[in-house]
Amino acid sequence: MRITSVETILLQIPYDIGGGPKAIAGHPATMLNILLVRIQTDAGITGWGEAFGHAVAPATKLVIDNMIAPMLIGRDPTDITALMSEVNRNLHLFGRNGPLVYGVSGVDIALWDIAGKRARLPLHAMIGGAVRKELPVYASLLRYGETSALEKNLRLAAEQGYRYIKLHEVNPDLIEMSRDVLGPDIEMMVDTNCPWTPAQACAMVERLRPLNIYWLEEPIWPPEDHAAMARLRAKGMPLSAGENAGGLHDFRKMFEVGAVDIAQPSVTKIGGITEALKINAVAESFGVRVVPHCAYFGPGYLASLHIAACLEQEAPLERLYMNLETAPFSPFTLPRHGKTSVPQEPGLGCDPDEALIARYRVN
Repeated sequence: MRITSVETILLQIPYDIGGGPKAIAGHPATMLNILLVRIQTDAGITGWGEAFGHAVAPATKLVIDNMIAPMLIGRDPTDITALMSEVNRNLHLFGRNGPLVYGVSGVDIALWDIAGKRARLPLHAMIGGAVRKELPVYASLLRYGETSALEKNLRLAAEQGYRYIKLHEVNPDLIEMSRDVLGPDIEMMVDTNCPWTPAQACAMVERLRPLNIYWLEEPIWPPEDHAAMARLRAKGMPLSAGENAGGLHDFRKMFEVGAVDIAQPSVTKIGGITEALKINAVAESFGVRVVPHCAYFGPGYLASLHIAACLEQEAPLERLYMNLETAPFSPFTLPRHGKTSVPQEPGLGCDPDEALIARYRVN
């Protein structure tokens, strides 16, 4: 089997977040960028991957089209480990994080989709076997920064059956209000996106301690200050991090200093499924729980779902709390009563609707 084409497809899908920010990363908060990778083979098997999108999608697309794709044409897609190792070694001079690694991630996911389809097995059966057929999903609310939109979306998510809800607020008044709205029976996580100095983070931990936070995510700037995270972790509040890591090399540094209780590898940002499996194994050796980061709606979401299903300790799957105009990979990206099923068809278990791709594709 040989690779005959590697194609990137940028989708822009309208969405609504129910209030809050008017712009995200300098772009209007109205369109979601999804960067798909389609790899075709001479055996007629097509694999779908996803590289980290959002505002960085155009840069990642250029990297794949001009640097990664030419290396893959004519190659055997079945030896994923060797092929990905070669790509990473050839391109490491250009960085081990950012758009290049995002691009490698999208390719790797597509290759695993091909492998599963070729073997006629779902991805989870290729990577250790699913421990469960259904997973809880957590509603990952965006940062609204004001009371009315936050309270509205908290109540709506709870009414829809989510038993895990994550905030992105940094204002402690809003975080405290959220616990009052949700009550004691819904697990509440807080992702702050690296806003505080170590001293500020320590003060916030003390203020938030009575709220029984399930985990506090990335509280310290910069995210590479693992020593400060380790000191903060000693305060006793569960800490999580990982969405800004570029691969196993970054996670190993976290684990060695005891920076996190929960590792959050982002499969579209770390090198794909191949690297995620390495991270999971090392995390287990350090006694660190893995809960994949999952801020996307395409093959990256499906890959995260398969990976999470194989973890011994149940890991709730992240789902950005927004209403998309359409969902190319439904029904798996549309939880019901706060849960979603694990795909059982070969590969990732769900190919996109070609008509939807044609409608939302942008050049």
